[in-house]
Amino acid sequence: MLNIQWLTTFKVLVEQKHFTRTAELLYMTQPGVSQHIKKLEQACGYSLLNRINKGFELTEQGLAVYQYALSLEEQEARLLDSLGVNDPGKGDIRLACSGSQALVLYPRLLELQQAWPGLNVMVEAAPNHKIFSNVIAGEMDLGIVTQQPDPNQFDIIPLGREPLCMVFPAGMPLSSPWQSMQRLGLIEHPDVRHYLDIFTGRCGEPELQQADLRVLSVSGYINQISQILLPVSQGLGFTLLPLAAVKAFSDSDKLQLLETPNAVAESLYLVVKRQRKLPARFDAVIELLQNERVIAD
Repeated sequence: MLNIQWLTTFKVLVEQKHFTRTAELLYMTQPGVSQHIKKLEQACGYSLLNRINKGFELTEQGLAVYQYALSLEEQEARLLDSLGVNDPGKGDIRLACSGSQALVLYPRLLELQQAWPGLNVMVEAAPNHKIFSNVIAGEMDLGIVTQQPDPNQFDIIPLGREPLCMVFPAGMPLSSPWQSMQRLGLIEHPDVRHYLDIFTGRCGEPELQQADLRVLSVSGYINQISQILLPVSQGLGFTLLPLAAVKAFSDSDKLQLLETPNAVAESLYLVVKRQRKLPARFDAVIELLQNERVIAD
């Protein structure tokens, strides 16, 4: 059997792509990391890395060993889950969702943790594609996505719809939304172009449906969900966000939402890796998401 410590070092190195960072994360020296890789290659009988200057690429054998290390990690996670499967108040709760959903959900999940101190709540804000890959890899137990999931890979629970809003500074004249957008400029964030395309296509406002979004100027960029509305509140631009993020902003009185003929919303789906039996501790979480509609209107 391959040495687990060597496999762990190799897995971290592949993910970090840097010997020094790997050594720091594992509290090792860089020569120690190199020694682990050398021993693992000797045990496998193949080179696992193609060294290129100061970097490297995985060989075919290296990719196979990395996938094997991931499978061992997933098997261990399933084993640990199974050991406490009937204990509703003990174990990890790992949920991936968008930043706006995390703003609303994290406090509610902490309420569960207060009620059941044996729970360990972990929430990661991530885009749809990363949520899908993390759930498939076993790195996250649950995911909340707005993109239609593949039923061959996931068990799916519909959670309702999440409203999208175009947000302007309070008092901004909006008789011509497109002119106001051009005058202010867009406050960008990682999801804003996706939201902009959806909103302008579905809102039923002819002026926006016909607008050439490519000419829209940019007034700023921020990737922290709690800060995106700050420049908007100060009159420095407009942006688009889910309603949950707008409601969570402390100075919401300094904002106004564009009213359009059609309300715009994205469908929300809770995803679990297909045919995975979740431990009992997830029952309360799924009930919270499914029945109370804490993130969907």
